[in-house]
Amino acid sequence: MAASELYTKYARVWIPDVEEVWKSAELTKDYRQGDGVLQLQLEDGKELEYKLDPKTNNLPHLRNPDILVGENDLTALSYLHEPAVLHNLKVRFIDSKLIYTYCGIVLVAINPYETLPIYGSDIINAYSGQNMGDMDPHIFAVAEEAYKQMARDERNQSIIVSGESGAGKTVSAKYAMRYFATVSGSASEANVEEKVLASNPIMESIGNAKTTRNDNSSRFGKYIEIGFDKKYHIIGANMRTYLLEKSRVVFQADEERNYHIFYQLCASAHLPEFKALKLGKADDFHYTKQGRNPVIDGVDDAKEMSSTRNAFILLGVNESYQLGLFQILASILHLGNVEVKDRDSDSSIIPPNNGHLSVFCELMGVTYQDMSHWLCHKKLKTATETYIKPIPKLQAINARDALAKHIYAKLFNWIVDHVNKALHSTVKQHSFIGVLDIYGFETFEINSFEQFCINYANEKLQQQFNMHVFKLEQEEYMKEQIPWTLIDFYDNQPCINLIEAKMGILDLLDEECKMPKGSDDSWAQKLYNTHLKTCALFEKPRMSNKAFIIQHFADKVEYQCDGFLEKNKDTVNEEQINVLKASKFDLLVELFHDEEKATSPTGAAPATGGRTRLSVKPDKKKPGQASKEHKKTVGLQFRNSLQLLMETLNATTPHYVRCIKPNDYKYAFTFDPKRAVQQLRACGVLETIRISAAGFPSRWTYQEFFSRYRVLMKQKDVLTDKKMTCKNVLEKLVQDPDKYQFGKTKIFFRAGQVAYLEKLRADKLRAACIRIQKTIRCWLVRKKYLRMKHAATTIQRYVRGYQARCLAKFLRRTRAAIIIQKYQRMYVQRKYYKRKQAAALVMQCILRAYMARQLYKALLREHKAIIIQKMVRGWLARQWYKRSLTAIVYLQCCIRRMRAKQELKKLKIEARSVEHFKKLNIGMENKIMQLQRRIDEQNKENRVLSERLNSLEISHATESERLRVEVTRLRGAEEDAKNNANKVTSLLEEVERLRKDLQNTQKEKKAIEDWAQTYQDEMEKMISELKEQNHLLKNEKNDLNRLIQEQSQQWTDKMQRALKEETQQLENDLNEERSRYQNLLTEHLRLEEKYDDLKEEITLTVNVPKPGHRRTDSTHSSNESECTYNSEFAESEEGTRGGEDVSKGILDMSLFLKLQKRVSELEQEKQSLQNELDRREEQFQRARARDDEEHKKARGAELEYESLKRQELESENKKLKHDLNEMRQSLRGGAEAGSGAPGSPAYTVLLDQLNASNEELEVRKEEVLILRSQLVSQKEAMQHKGTMTEPLPYIEDVQKLTDAKEISQAYMGLKETNRLLESQLQAQRRSHDNEVEVLRGELQSVKEDNNRQQQLLAQNLQLPPEARIEASLQHEITRLTNENLDLMEQLEKQDKTVRKLKKQLKVFAKKINDLEGGQMDVSPGQTADEPVHPVNIPRREKDFQGMLEYKKEDELKLVKNLILELKPRGVAVNLIPGLPAYILFMCLRHADYINDDQKVRSLLTSVINSIKKILKKRGDDFETVSFWLSNTCRFLHCLKQYSGDEQFMKHNTPKQNDHCLSNFDLAEYRQVLSDLAIQIYQQLIKCMENILQPMIVSGMLEHETIQGVSGVKPTGLRKRTSSIADEGTYTLDSIIRQLNSFHSIMCHHGTDPELIKQVVKQQFYIIGAVTLNNLLLRKDMCSWSKGMQIRYNVSQLEEWLRDKNLMTCGAKETLEPLIQAAQLLQVKKKTDEDAEAICSMCNGLSTAQIVKVLNLYTPVNAFEERVSVLFIRTIQTRLRDRKESPQLLMDTKVIYPVTFPFNPSSLALETIQIPGSLNVGFLTRV
Repeated sequence: MAASELYTKYARVWIPDVEEVWKSAELTKDYRQGDGVLQLQLEDGKELEYKLDPKTNNLPHLRNPDILVGENDLTALSYLHEPAVLHNLKVRFIDSKLIYTYCGIVLVAINPYETLPIYGSDIINAYSGQNMGDMDPHIFAVAEEAYKQMARDERNQSIIVSGESGAGKTVSAKYAMRYFATVSGSASEANVEEKVLASNPIMESIGNAKTTRNDNSSRFGKYIEIGFDKKYHIIGANMRTYLLEKSRVVFQADEERNYHIFYQLCASAHLPEFKALKLGKADDFHYTKQGRNPVIDGVDDAKEMSSTRNAFILLGVNESYQLGLFQILASILHLGNVEVKDRDSDSSIIPPNNGHLSVFCELMGVTYQDMSHWLCHKKLKTATETYIKPIPKLQAINARDALAKHIYAKLFNWIVDHVNKALHSTVKQHSFIGVLDIYGFETFEINSFEQFCINYANEKLQQQFNMHVFKLEQEEYMKEQIPWTLIDFYDNQPCINLIEAKMGILDLLDEECKMPKGSDDSWAQKLYNTHLKTCALFEKPRMSNKAFIIQHFADKVEYQCDGFLEKNKDTVNEEQINVLKASKFDLLVELFHDEEKATSPTGAAPATGGRTRLSVKPDKKKPGQASKEHKKTVGLQFRNSLQLLMETLNATTPHYVRCIKPNDYKYAFTFDPKRAVQQLRACGVLETIRISAAGFPSRWTYQEFFSRYRVLMKQKDVLTDKKMTCKNVLEKLVQDPDKYQFGKTKIFFRAGQVAYLEKLRADKLRAACIRIQKTIRCWLVRKKYLRMKHAATTIQRYVRGYQARCLAKFLRRTRAAIIIQKYQRMYVQRKYYKRKQAAALVMQCILRAYMARQLYKALLREHKAIIIQKMVRGWLARQWYKRSLTAIVYLQCCIRRMRAKQELKKLKIEARSVEHFKKLNIGMENKIMQLQRRIDEQNKENRVLSERLNSLEISHATESERLRVEVTRLRGAEEDAKNNANKVTSLLEEVERLRKDLQNTQKEKKAIEDWAQTYQDEMEKMISELKEQNHLLKNEKNDLNRLIQEQSQQWTDKMQRALKEETQQLENDLNEERSRYQNLLTEHLRLEEKYDDLKEEITLTVNVPKPGHRRTDSTHSSNESECTYNSEFAESEEGTRGGEDVSKGILDMSLFLKLQKRVSELEQEKQSLQNELDRREEQFQRARARDDEEHKKARGAELEYESLKRQELESENKKLKHDLNEMRQSLRGGAEAGSGAPGSPAYTVLLDQLNASNEELEVRKEEVLILRSQLVSQKEAMQHKGTMTEPLPYIEDVQKLTDAKEISQAYMGLKETNRLLESQLQAQRRSHDNEVEVLRGELQSVKEDNNRQQQLLAQNLQLPPEARIEASLQHEITRLTNENLDLMEQLEKQDKTVRKLKKQLKVFAKKINDLEGGQMDVSPGQTADEPVHPVNIPRREKDFQGMLEYKKEDELKLVKNLILELKPRGVAVNLIPGLPAYILFMCLRHADYINDDQKVRSLLTSVINSIKKILKKRGDDFETVSFWLSNTCRFLHCLKQYSGDEQFMKHNTPKQNDHCLSNFDLAEYRQVLSDLAIQIYQQLIKCMENILQPMIVSGMLEHETIQGVSGVKPTGLRKRTSSIADEGTYTLDSIIRQLNSFHSIMCHHGTDPELIKQVVKQQFYIIGAVTLNNLLLRKDMCSWSKGMQIRYNVSQLEEWLRDKNLMTCGAKETLEPLIQAAQLLQVKKKTDEDAEAICSMCNGLSTAQIVKVLNLYTPVNAFEERVSVLFIRTIQTRLRDRKESPQLLMDTKVIYPVTFPFNPSSLALETIQIPGSLNVGFLTRV
């Protein structure tokens, strides 16, 4: 394929850039062969001419298609080069927030500098058991691959985690270890995995520190081997450390810190146990304040100290050792504060009484003088003499710092050794997985000895990595039988030789260290002389003679020679060490004695198992080599330990994790391309890419290639053999045969070929799209033309119709105008006539009105005068009447008050007498009726009196009026007589006065008329205003009414919603409570199983045969085993209850000790019982040999005692009877006194019951008297025998009793009879006491009621008559209502008692009939020896009672045949559903019928234990678990249906009601059976989940149910499971077939329909949860076409639900999150409207799940688009107010709480037939 085909217009390329490293550009012009310039356009629109290199003429790198961007595996990219890798990582990290990416066998991890929710236990469970390529890249996937390869290949594994400081190495290693600890667990109960994880905080505190690049940087390398046993459970671990950065103890750069442990100690200095260390703040010590930033943001050092101490405790380091460690660490801090002063130029001195040195010496247990002396002096040894020489201040400070570093290094090694000892296991290790957390390649401005060693280690690791990658490539080619041509890859062996070979850098360094006057300068000159001209990788800086440059695999590094020799020697003053060795501090001495012993870190011999346990210090030493070993240089030790590490790694299968630091500022999700490229080059990722790209990097299976590129084939090209089809098509598409190779199962492509094929595919699809668009557009345009044509015709039709209508309208209007003119003219004339007529009428009306008004005025004046006279006369009469009436009323009040006082005085006198109360109480109702009648009579009298009073008042008023008129007349006559003389004068004056009055009246009239007119106007105005206000008020009222209605509707809706939410909340709470209870039951079952296992182990341990022979009583052993079997359930419950409150590990140990103690107690008890039995036998023998007189005396004494006891009981009985009679009499007296009181029918019933009980007491008394007389007669007979002198009759009587044993049996029988009678009497006495208490309580209530009525009566008397009557009636109604309710309750109780007695009567009648029948069948005279002649007796038809009888000894056989050995697939296939449950219940009914509680308890316990046993044995068989779930539920329903409770008897037939249990209430056993059913249900769900789990992902996600919808994308080295179904791959049909199988099995076993619905709901939840979880963890599944596949699969499951009539079971709702996720994959994801639609649609998904799906959404075809980052942020903004769990994955372990609705059976028990195949012939039908 020529370059001209690829570098065409619009092709995109990568060009170098200074800032961004690589920048994307697009060709604006086709490239022609020989062009020296490319015409490019950058993404910002800028035009650019890119000049090609004239020497190489290399074209820029091509950019991959967008469809390949963001791939999980970098090797899946078609173009494999640096810019493609960088861009892919950036897109995944920035846009998709994915930090993990595969690069072939390497996992690239980018530090997000943010806590991500992708490391929870749910994620661990999701990755567990999955293939590495099936899920998205993750550290857990690498850990799972290592774990799986260890188990599959039985080869040790290693995970190599590398990267520079701050890249996240330690965290990655920690998560890998957490994965192993979670997935594998530990073989023992010692919590090894917790100890392995607990080592992390310890090692971080003593080996990690804050640097400028990382807040928690590991300053040492470590290799942790996690050991596994043959079952691949963790059994232990071992840790090796490399090159601790000791210089950090005494020096830190700016913004850096010392090791964390020092700051943790200072933060905890206030604790009481640390007071003796005399610590302060970190700023107080020289060793912790040099960085000037002792605080890390977000880290609490005191809290971290607590975690460190807890980790020490978990690893077995006790408090005393911990305090010792902290004491040494504190002394190091104090040592750093010791000040050294100059004495002169060549010597120094420490001032006396230096505080910090005193504390140091006190803490370390050394003398102050020795330490202060040797800090300022050193000892020089020659061949003959020893000199002590003072040293200057600088050397003294260096010696002090060297001592501090040496102590810390010793302490560090000691802690590592003890951690290894704590993690060491005594179990033999089968295999291990090593996790190497080591420093990455480092280059700084100043590089010293530490960087040199680090880079040397990385050179070795890079070489091993290159060889491994090369080896895997070779194996892949050979496996596919492709010709292997050697690929040139970078070999860094020359660089390694430069460092470690003979006369190499390390060798010359060690040689210089041995020289007496060796220095860094002389060593540098040796390096220049040796390597400068001979090695191309070694260079000398131009401007320096104390540095050298090495060309490493990643970059050139310049090393400064200063300090190399000192750091390599790592010298410390030996005399200072001797002072410390002489310390009184044991731990310090132990630290420096380890140096002499030179043992391995574990303190044990090297473990076996085909590998060598490695250490920094050699494992094997000869005793004489201690001093020599101590003199080894640091470089030599590091080289040896590195060599051992490489041997270990080469002996394992490596897995690589490369950690990348995205930026230097610790910004979250910020990507710096420069830093990333630098690290990618350094960690070998680009080398992996180069090796892959040199061969055939793209690999496809034939099926995947055919599925993806089927569009490029014609129908004639498709053959039945897909391999030949692919070959033929490739030969046509790619002309150069070197660009591809055909393997056995795959096609191998050169780099760029997949992009070329993708381009062809996209062109073909684009052409097809254009053709489809062309056809559709033609169809749309033609449709539009036809629509326009039809519209034009329609418009023409409507226009013509409009014109015709307009003409018709004009004609109609002309005619109408003429008619209007005619009528208008007629109207004008008529109106003129009417106006004239109206004027004439108005004139007539005005004239007539004037005349009428004049007449009216005259009449009005006369009438008003009459009215005035009438009013005045009436007023006078009323005044007189009121005065008279007031006087009469006052007189009446005085008289009535006097009489009322007299009446009140009489009533008070009567009220004080008790007899009056009794009369009131007795005749209360009569008095009330009398008062009612009296009030009625008084009302009648009042009405009559009021009528008479009214008539009298009327007559009095008329008489008064008459007399007043007469008086007035007489007065008028008198006045006439007096004024006759002045009559003329007065008349004249009167005329004048009347004239003036007339004028005044006329003026007033006019004013009044004006005022009236004004008032009328005002009133009219006011009325109009009032009308307007009324109208406004009406409107306001209507608005308010409407508002009130709306508010009431809103409140109603709100209340309904609140009620609904509250109901939903209550339902959720109930389900949570059920779930919690059922989870506790699951835990109970697990502990019970563990208890049984431990019990079996202990039994095996106890039953181990010991030396010697010991005889065991067979009967005792059989009884013991039977007892053990019967009490197994109770013991397991007790054991489980006892173990719930303790932790897992402690529980098992304590349980084991308790069981051992219990076994020893049982043995002691057995021995004591045996001794007691022997002692009783001896006593019995002595008793038989006793004298007869003693026997008679003892017998007489016992009889006398029994008689006395009986007399006491009789006297007590008489006393009770007397009390009862008195109570009865008092009750009768009370009843007579209160005959009208409430409750008298109840008292009658109570008296009847008391009479019945009294009669029964009399009967019992007679029985006691009879027994007493018998005992007295026996006593007299024995006394008579005792008084006889001849012993012969007594001997004869004794001989009649063949043995003294019979005498004792008879005696014991009488004693039992006496005890029985005594207990019956006591029970009778207790019942009588209870009855007396009840009667007393009722009497007290009667008294209280009486007092209450008296109080009410007294209150009523004080009320007025009307209120008194009303209150008394109200009280009477209330009393009668309460009495009626009480009587109804008593009636219901009596009905229940009657039904119960009837039921017992029927049972007793049946028993009597059975006994009579049995007596009639047995002939008393027939003996066993007489021959029985066969007689034909006709068989009578039996009426079976639905019971099965069995013997006690047949119980084990019943349980064995019916439960333990019953196979659902065998015998049980042809049984009716639930037959074993019916049989067991019929057996239980018989045990209840014969009133044998021991038999009932034993049968139920055996059944429960046997069901548990069969489930434990065959719990993984779905059919067995389903069978016993159905039978357990049926047994539970039978116990409810026949319990006798009314709530369960509603659906029973009368015959079934007769079969109810009569003697025992088994409600507690119903609860136990319900718990057992819950456990079986949970077992069924687990079994079903284990069957479905492997099918779900393949059937729901990977299999293409709709073929051809989605094409397979290119994949990388980590091959994913093909979505094309191969043989053996599960499909959706497999899931549906399995669901059908589950459903048919449960229906066949007769499982309750409601229970089947719950099982189906759980099945669908598991399917939905597992599918969604895998979708969230697989980027390749998040595409539009996959969403369609999922929705189709879900529709098929819904169709299955419809076929089975299970749509109402809630199963569909459990798939809602999966349905919403599928819809989310298919909806538009661009605009804000789309975001709003997504937020409202995906209410079943959490915010984290929605964002995860959007981030993972991947286009499969070129015409699809990715989801923009802005759109995802919009979604997050809209969903931030949601309150939900942050958990990403659904919990697949959730089991919905199960309920067992009552489902009665219509099957009659007496009709059940038992088949012979059950082998229960020993059962007898009753």
